[in-house]
Amino acid sequence: MDLYLPQPAPQDCEGDLHPMAVRGILLFNAGEYWHAHEALEKAWLEEAGQIRHLYRAILQVGVTYFHIKKHNYAGALKIYSRSQRWLRPFPDECRGIDLARLRSDVELVMAEVIQLGPNQLDQFKLVLLRPIYHVEGNPW
Repeated sequence: MDLYLPQPAPQDCEGDLHPMAVRGILLFNAGEYWHAHEALEKAWLEEAGQIRHLYRAILQVGVTYFHIKKHNYAGALKIYSRSQRWLRPFPDECRGIDLARLRSDVELVMAEVIQLGPNQLDQFKLVLLRPIYHVEGNPW
């Protein structure tokens, strides 16, 4: 059952990211998905309001990528599905993050995962695991 998540208000996407969210994004971009998870979880737990769900979404995208790197097909599909629940309500840009690009990148990743299937995930092209970008077009 999917829980109802209210749409973030425009002011939820204004302002700065939690410092641990910035750290988590930098770790995500370095391919350190497990460490990114730890930093983003701290931001998620310390933050109030709807923005905390964005941190949770990014955290789960990172865990999805972690599972892909470990060739865990079922885990990647499961966590990807969860990430979409948290990512979906946010606009294409939020607190400087290019969420439209992140969504597009994740969709390409998952299309490749599904095409390869559980028995060929070791052939996944890691170059598809792209960084999170600022809305200005630069990686964090």
